[in-house]
Amino acid sequence: MKIEIIDLVKDYGKFRALDGVSLTINRGMFGLLGPNGAGKTTLMRVITTLMPVTTGQVRVGGIDVMRDPGFVRKNLGYIPQDFGFYKSLNAYELLDYIGVMKGLTRIERQKQVKTLLEQVNLTKDAKRRVGGYSGGMKQRLGIAQALLGDPQLIIVDEPTAGLDPEERIRFRNLLTRLSGERTVLLSTHIVGDIEASCSAVAVLNRGQVIFSGAPETLMRHANGRIWQVEIEPREYEQIESTYRVTASRTASGRMLVRVLSLENPLGRGIPVEPELEEGYMAVITATEKEADHA
Repeated sequence: MKIEIIDLVKDYGKFRALDGVSLTINRGMFGLLGPNGAGKTTLMRVITTLMPVTTGQVRVGGIDVMRDPGFVRKNLGYIPQDFGFYKSLNAYELLDYIGVMKGLTRIERQKQVKTLLEQVNLTKDAKRRVGGYSGGMKQRLGIAQALLGDPQLIIVDEPTAGLDPEERIRFRNLLTRLSGERTVLLSTHIVGDIEASCSAVAVLNRGQVIFSGAPETLMRHANGRIWQVEIEPREYEQIESTYRVTASRTASGRMLVRVLSLENPLGRGIPVEPELEEGYMAVITATEKEADHA
């Protein structure tokens, strides 16, 4: 199900959270990257009909979300940052309750709840109270509730924050499997989640889209700008105050530092191939410098 975002503006009083955002999102896994406060959650809330626009338009499956929010909600599965689950209910009871709110019949609920609990690997814990679930189990339950009614659009807002590495991988793999038949919009500030699962990505900063395309294209924005420098630990403060450090590690009492820079840091850097996170940092850094000089 295609999402079309056209010249979208969202104001909170005098503050402009979204400033002329335009994007087209097709079926599959689409990543939305950006620092905290970039406007990602605001955009998610507009698409999910939870928030009106100031100007512009959002169409889901060709339907304007403001003119016919009911159509969008019938075809939408939403996984927010924080879940407001009833802690006293078990997983089966909670999904059955949500199924009622989605208008599913008793037979449909029985069949879908059983299938979804199996799909997210919660069958053996289905009778446990949700209040006792781990973060990863709650995320999987969040996916299950989002899939009730077989929606064609799934929106996921910062899904892996607070999860351990194993739970993050399991969660991403499940979303990737689901995206083969649906549109999955994954909003996050964790570049690794995008790199592992998305075939297309957009970067949002200060309410504007500053990049849209393939992850490989985003990575190329840092071509020729990533250097590895071997330094003494005492030199680190000088490097950090002068350059954008993307990674560092110690080796035999010295430090190996990766730096984003147009110039060779300290005159002794070795050029290296960029990673996706460094491409992301390159476009963020470029727009921040433009804004500072405006």
